[in-house]
Amino acid sequence: MTDTTPGRDRLPVTAAIVVTGAILTVLDATIVSVAIDTLARDLAAPLPAIQWVMTGYALALAAVIPLTGWAADRFGGKRVWTTSLALFIIGSLLCALAWSAPSLIAFRVVQGLGGGMVVPVGMTLVAQAAGPHRMGRAMGLIGVPMMLGPMLGPVLGGLLVSVAAWQWIFLVNVPIGLLALLLSWRLLENAPRRRAEPLDIPGLLLLSPALIAIIYAVSTSAFTLKTETAALAGTILLALFARHALRTRHPLLDLRHLADRTFSSAAAIQVLIGAVLQGSMLLLPLYYQVVHHESALATGLLLLPQGAGAAVALTVTGRLADRGLGKPIILTGLPLLTTGLLAYTWPSAGYVLVTAALLLTGLGAGCLMAPAMSMAYRRIDRAAIPRATALLNITQRVGGAFGTALYAVVLEHNLRTTTPSAAFAHTFWWPLALTALAILPTALLPPRETSLPTSTPRKEPVR
Repeated sequence: MTDTTPGRDRLPVTAAIVVTGAILTVLDATIVSVAIDTLARDLAAPLPAIQWVMTGYALALAAVIPLTGWAADRFGGKRVWTTSLALFIIGSLLCALAWSAPSLIAFRVVQGLGGGMVVPVGMTLVAQAAGPHRMGRAMGLIGVPMMLGPMLGPVLGGLLVSVAAWQWIFLVNVPIGLLALLLSWRLLENAPRRRAEPLDIPGLLLLSPALIAIIYAVSTSAFTLKTETAALAGTILLALFARHALRTRHPLLDLRHLADRTFSSAAAIQVLIGAVLQGSMLLLPLYYQVVHHESALATGLLLLPQGAGAAVALTVTGRLADRGLGKPIILTGLPLLTTGLLAYTWPSAGYVLVTAALLLTGLGAGCLMAPAMSMAYRRIDRAAIPRATALLNITQRVGGAFGTALYAVVLEHNLRTTTPSAAFAHTFWWPLALTALAILPTALLPPRETSLPTSTPRKEPVR
């Protein structure tokens, strides 16, 4: 039974349910990282094979994101959300029952196919419940699991593996996921479905393989001919999709949103900051483990100040963004993020300095994500939110993939030529440079939003 009380504010309930479900899928991208050695030993499999437990999940996540906008339009956001969450829960249970490495990898793919739609569809539900005047607050709420999940994953995974069996890193999803599923059925609003447009099959056949190839290329620990070929193929397919999307009447993703300067500037900020933050999630754990010789569990705990700073900032910046202050907040966040990253370019930095730097990094990140997303959403009407959400999620993933690949190549080169502390110090200049580059799209944002456009003008496709 769905709660349909007239006049009731749907945002708090919708956000609470979406955050509960979304944080599980984000956690699962990193929770397995600390259990790789345990899985290899218990399942009698070599490490390269077990690495596919993480890679398969990441590829499945990327493969389904392009479908989310069309599916939400065709079947309704609530139905797609509950189906995706149910598939994620089933996949989690199957992973806990896995008897071999191939079975675990297969079940992780099932888990990823469900989890890949949870975050973008959840963002759609929250954005539609918020409306244009509360979009900043909504994006601040949904940003919490996105920032905390990657940091809490290794901590929770390390605790579960140390006090219980590896199966519990998957079983922990089941009761929490079932609670979110029950609340979804009872409390989420049944939004009216739009008139279904035909599925853009050519676009799907171009975009999903493109994302799979790119994510695969950056998910491997070594750059070989195979990974370089995958990266090149993914880039070509992505370019072909862009050409196709601008020429078809009902594209899988409507790239015409990028014709709006505010939307495209906000999307560019998302790409660059995604590259900085997701790429840094490769550098920061390795920094503590290689330079300071910390365990995986201790590393996760040491990273918590970044999550705390982001959570604090997100609770404030979303509301300020709703007052039209998105650009000033972003201009505040960029120096904070820059200052935090700058500490890691000092080879002899101590724990006190880098802990304070992590707090600044988190505060800066929290000042960037919600305002940028809010300003992007405020340029489109409610009906266009599902496909715009898919577009923004993909830009984030592509940016994160680029940053991860760039830092991995630079770090590998530096480790061969200098000491570990100096290698990391030199590598951290790259996320600093990308943070500085984000000032360019920020400059194109309106100084203060005083009006809320109802939609982005839709241009006719190029003939």
